[in-house]
Amino acid sequence: MANTSSAVLTILIAWALLLLILMEVLRTRLVLSGAVTGPQLRPDNANLSPFMQRLSRAQANCVEGIPIFGGLLLVALITNRAVVTDGLAPWLLLARFVQSLAHLASTSVLAVNLRFMAFTVQMAIAAYWSWALLLR
Repeated sequence: MANTSSAVLTILIAWALLLLILMEVLRTRLVLSGAVTGPQLRPDNANLSPFMQRLSRAQANCVEGIPIFGGLLLVALITNRAVVTDGLAPWLLLARFVQSLAHLASTSVLAVNLRFMAFTVQMAIAAYWSWALLLR
């Protein structure tokens, strides 16, 4: 990769894709085992296990974040100002991983608080990037 920002952007997209692939593999297994039929599958996995429901939300959270976090990384890259995003990009990625993994692990108070903290870190980084990209 040319720089940190482009690597992190690629990994953010790959992470969302990995969660989607995991969800579809597990759904396929459920259909092939006869536990559910294809038409019974809901986009949010509402009629499946709690883990499958959390997986659906974790994957959706990743996709929802790509236009904001990925968009800012892309702006920095196409305007040759990746210096603005390179330093904090790995921290944004780490916070995204923490948020997703906490989401997958549990809905306990600790997990929800950890998820919120990780998302807050991402929002703070994105707010700083927005400001820095507008002013530089």
